[in-house]
Amino acid sequence: MSHPLDANYVQEQRPSEKGDRSIGELFGELTREMSTLVRQEVGLAKVEMGRKASEVGRDIGYLAAGAAVAYAGFLAIIAALVIIVAHVLPWWAAALLVGLVVAAIGGYLVWQGMEHLKRANLAPSQTLETLKEDAQWAKDQAS
Repeated sequence: MSHPLDANYVQEQRPSEKGDRSIGELFGELTREMSTLVRQEVGLAKVEMGRKASEVGRDIGYLAAGAAVAYAGFLAIIAALVIIVAHVLPWWAAALLVGLVVAAIGGYLVWQGMEHLKRANLAPSQTLETLKEDAQWAKDQAS
């Protein structure tokens, strides 16, 4: 007789899994394993989406902080530009011209921020890949 820690001993003591188990037991085990697998996949999706949400949140924070600082700087620059242009044009025309230029720059910056967010891949790619593998495994097991 083999020692209890020997791998052969464990195999000798365990009944044949395919021959001694009923279809009901096999389906029960399959159901338990699939349930565990689904719970693990949901957990993985939560972790992955949390990480991606954190990255997007950080990017939005940078956008907001950068916009606030830029806004304060632009206000001072705009005032100076209006005063400089007012030496050539009437005050109202100087303010309008400088305002249009600043609005165009602001529009461009907003567009850049939106493009960056559009390119961010928010899909839980790792989870989707493991779900495909799990589906293939289940299909192979059913065959």
